[in-house]
Amino acid sequence: MCIKLPRIIINCGEPAGIGLDLCVFLAFKKIPAEITIMANMLALKARAKMHGKKINFTENIERHNGNGDIRVINVPYQFNVTPGKPNQENSLAQLKMIDYGVKNCINKNYDAIVTLPISKEILTTVKVKFTGHTEYISNLCKTSKKEVMLLVNKELKVALVTTHVAVSKVSRLITKAKLTSVIKTLHFDLQKRFKVKKPKIIITGLNPHAGENGNFGDEEIKVIIPVIESLNKKGFNLIGPVPADTAFVPKNIRGADCFLAMFHDQGLSAFKALSFGQGVNITLGLPIVRTSVDHGTAYSLVGTNDIDPKSFYQAIDMAIDHSK
Repeated sequence: MCIKLPRIIINCGEPAGIGLDLCVFLAFKKIPAEITIMANMLALKARAKMHGKKINFTENIERHNGNGDIRVINVPYQFNVTPGKPNQENSLAQLKMIDYGVKNCINKNYDAIVTLPISKEILTTVKVKFTGHTEYISNLCKTSKKEVMLLVNKELKVALVTTHVAVSKVSRLITKAKLTSVIKTLHFDLQKRFKVKKPKIIITGLNPHAGENGNFGDEEIKVIIPVIESLNKKGFNLIGPVPADTAFVPKNIRGADCFLAMFHDQGLSAFKALSFGQGVNITLGLPIVRTSVDHGTAYSLVGTNDIDPKSFYQAIDMAIDHSK
């Protein structure tokens, strides 16, 4: 009996960062899937040489056997890649890679896309501000403003209401409609993707001490508490708002299925302090499966033996699991 393997497409990310290094490591890691990598072949070969490895490009791969053979879609770059030193002309090619990968996942040519780190700063141009993979991919999927960023490891799940926005803008972005939409997406995707029958979600407050009855801000009273109460009446299992400084204590981590933080650093500072380099970034609310690593481009580590591929391998494992 022939078992169909998941088809995973991987975007190498910023070519001057550690994405190419991770793709080299992957060439020698056995994975129960059909893997396709989007990268510049010359840059990938050069990065393999930095690690003393020899990789082979081939089209005839049904299973990724970890023997150094990889299937690569070649991405032309305008300039040679200099390890650790990004070039915007080369970096902008990443957007075409993302476009290609997402489009082919939507069209069912691949079962999931795994993205490696990119630089938001270098992808931002005079005409277009690039805020991140999460928002960009959601826009391609025509689900803009409905996406939810979720960070996952073996013991902890943390989702965000707002993502890559200035802290000064967070308060006005947290509306009843926005919060309700995020909670519903999180609740139903925890059921669908993670098989949690009735997700228990701890929701943080926005303000210190969750506002302390309006003394430190009234977003909890006007927005967060009414949304929680309304959804709990409909069968949700929401706890909060809990002060963010005490939300991530061991008792709560053991007792909750997921946390929902109001803004980026409120949730991800706790997550990365507890599990940096061993977590997966997954975008909920999409018609496709997209996972990523929990770290950045790490220019200073390019070509060294200090690169930890755990998050990358876990992102691939989760992409495989969710694509089933």
